Amino acid sequence: MSLKVIGAGPGRTATFSMKFALEHIGYGPCYHMVEVFRNARRTIPLWQNVVDGKPDWDSIFAGYSSVTDNPACVYWRELAAFYPEAKVVLTVRDADAWVESCNETINSQRMLASLEGSDLLQMLQGTYLRQFGEHMNDPAWMADWYRSYNEEVINNIPSDRLLVFHPKDGWEPLCDFLGVPVPPEPFPRVNSRDELGGASDEQGGLPADPEQLEIFAGGYIDELRRKAFA
Repeated sequence: MSLKVIGAGPGRTATFSMKFALEHIGYGPCYHMVEVFRNARRTIPLWQNVVDGKPDWDSIFAGYSSVTDNPACVYWRELAAFYPEAKVVLTVRDADAWVESCNETINSQRMLASLEGSDLLQMLQGTYLRQFGEHMNDPAWMADWYRSYNEEVINNIPSDRLLVFHPKDGWEPLCDFLGVPVPPEPFPRVNSRDELGGASDEQGGLPADPEQLEIFAGGYIDELRRKAFA
């Protein structure tokens, strides 16, 4: 199975909602950072190989037909070239809101500190976090980075292959772009900062132990899936 949809939007741009949306309209399973967590003992070494310049995309995405979120979005250029038939969806939101959401969740010192010394943090530092250098605590710099990131995707992916998508617009733009029927259910809206923050707070951050991380991720996916189309 080759990827049919590549999500280029970084984390905290409704990427978890996109995961469930794509799966609901026939583009599942959809790979997401939570899939890295759910299969941590297998996936973290594969992503470390990417960091080391030895990517095996077909092994990473074996069994998946779409992808969204970190760390895959960091490699949108490479994935778009490797899967030339795949369409690209860039999920977007207000830049300042994106920074605020990241600071309270995936970029928070509490969450990153809980992973200190782990293989997962090493992988994140080599993929997603490396984009920001020493600027992660500078909101203005981060907002500018996010705007520039979006512009780079838009300027480098042909317009007939790219959908710039704000999830608040619902199913229609996405389904029109992919040529599938619009479902009757409301577009899923999950993984709010309260949901993610609450789930990780219960663990004191993210579990650094791969086996515990897999258990946490599996439960979190199941919980949000129940909410997605409730």
